[in-house]
Amino acid sequence: MSLLKRIEKSQQQPGQSPVPGTTAAGARPPTGGDQSKLAEMRLKRAPTTTSPVRDAYLDLKTRVQNKLLAEMDPSLDVSKTEEVRSTIENLYDEVLAQENIILSRVERQRLFEQIVAEILGFGPIEPFLADETITEIMVNGPKNIYIERKGKVERTNAQFESNEHVMRIIDRIVAPLGRRIDEAQPYVDARLPDGSRVNAVIPPISLVGPTITIRKFFKIPLTVEQLIQYGSITAEAIEFLKACVQARLNMLVSGGTGSGKTTLLNILSGFIPDDERIVTIENAAELQLRQEHVVTLESRPPNIEGRGEVSIRDLVINSLRMRPERIIVGECRGAESLDMLQAMNTGHDGSLTTLHANTPRDALARMETMVLMAGMELPHRAIREQISSAIDVIVQIERMRDGSRRVVTISEVQGMEGEIITMSEIFSFEKTGIEGGKIIGRLMPTGLRPKFMEKIESAGIRLPPNIFGIGSRGRF
Repeated sequence: MSLLKRIEKSQQQPGQSPVPGTTAAGARPPTGGDQSKLAEMRLKRAPTTTSPVRDAYLDLKTRVQNKLLAEMDPSLDVSKTEEVRSTIENLYDEVLAQENIILSRVERQRLFEQIVAEILGFGPIEPFLADETITEIMVNGPKNIYIERKGKVERTNAQFESNEHVMRIIDRIVAPLGRRIDEAQPYVDARLPDGSRVNAVIPPISLVGPTITIRKFFKIPLTVEQLIQYGSITAEAIEFLKACVQARLNMLVSGGTGSGKTTLLNILSGFIPDDERIVTIENAAELQLRQEHVVTLESRPPNIEGRGEVSIRDLVINSLRMRPERIIVGECRGAESLDMLQAMNTGHDGSLTTLHANTPRDALARMETMVLMAGMELPHRAIREQISSAIDVIVQIERMRDGSRRVVTISEVQGMEGEIITMSEIFSFEKTGIEGGKIIGRLMPTGLRPKFMEKIESAGIRLPPNIFGIGSRGRF
C-alpha cells in the first residue's frame, strides 16, 4: 500500500466512505484499475479547507523538495532545463529510496512534476502556462486561482500552500528583470520569459493576499487568417486596414480590458514594409514584430531609492532621436500621449498605438484628458486640433458577452467643426442574432468612402469600390 493511501486510511473514521460519492457500508472494494484512478483523483482534488491527508501530502512534498535542493549542485545552470530536470529526477529517486517512501506510479510522477515546477517553474500555475487553450491566469491569494478559457472565466482546483508560497513565485518572476516588489512598492508589472504580461499586487494594498494576473503570450502569434476565421474581423476590413498601414496613416486601436487590442496591434504592425525602421515602446514588451529592423524599448520603474525611472514618455521623446520611420507605443496611458501626437504631427506618419476606451468618441475624449496630464496649459480647442490632425483611423475592438473579441467599428477622423472633432464610420458591426449562446453578426461597410483615400491612392494602392459597399447594392 502506498504512503498516501496509508495516510488516508489511518485518518478515515469508522463507517466513512473512502471516496466521496460511494456508500460507506458494503461498498465494493476498488479494483486495481480503480485504485490507480482513485489515486489520481486524490492528488487532483484540492479541498477548500485543510485536511490531515492534504497536510501530510504537503509535508511529504516539502521534505522531498528541501532535501533535493540541499543535495543539488548550486552551480547547476538552471537555464539548461532538460539537463537540470534529469539531475532532479535522479536525486528524486534517491531521496524516495533513502526515505523508504512508497508511492504508486501516478502519485510518484505527479509529485515529481510538482517539485520540478517549484524548482524550475512557477509552482501550481505552471500547468496553466503550458496549456495553450488558457489565455489568462488570475491568482487571488493562495487558495483561489482562476483561468480564462475561450473567453469564459472558471475557478480551478489548484492552490498555493500559503501567502509566502505566492510571494516566492512573484519574486521568481520579477527578480530576473531587475524589478522589485515590497511594502514600499506593493505592485509591479513584469513579463515571463515567453513574453506573457504579469501584474502582481501584494499586501497591504491587496487584502486577499498576494495576487498575480497573467495575460498569456501566444508562442505563435495569431495570424490574419485566424482572426477572420474566428469572426473577429472580415477579409474586406483587413484589406482596408492593410492599405491604411502601408499608406502611413496614423492609427489608434481602442477597446476595453482584454478586448484584444495588443493582438490587433500585432496584426497591423505586420503590414509595415520590411525596409522601414520601427521603434516599439511598451511597459512590458509584448509585441511580436516579424520585421528585421526593429528596436524594442521597455520602460523601467524607479529603484529602491526612488531613482532610475524611465517612463513611456521619456522613451517616446528619446525615440524621436533614433531616426524612426514608425513609432509603435503599446499603450498610451498618460502624459506620453502629447508627445505621441506631436510625433504624428511632425513627420512620423504611420505610427500606431492603443488605449482603453469603450467607443471611438470616448477614445478621443480620453486622449484629450491624457494630454492635459502632461501639465501643459493648452486650450481644449488646441488639443482637439492636435488630435484631429494627428489621428486618421480609430479601430474599436470589443469583448462581447459570449467571450468573443470583435472589431465593432472602423472610423475615420475627418477634422474639426467648431469645437468638435468630426468622425465617420467606414465599417460597423451588425448583429443579426444569437445561436447557441454565440453572437452572430458581421462587420459591414457603411457605404461611405473615407476622405483619406487620396493618401492611399498616392501610395500606389488601389482598393476595389465594393470594399466600401459601393457598386454592389451598397452591401455585401
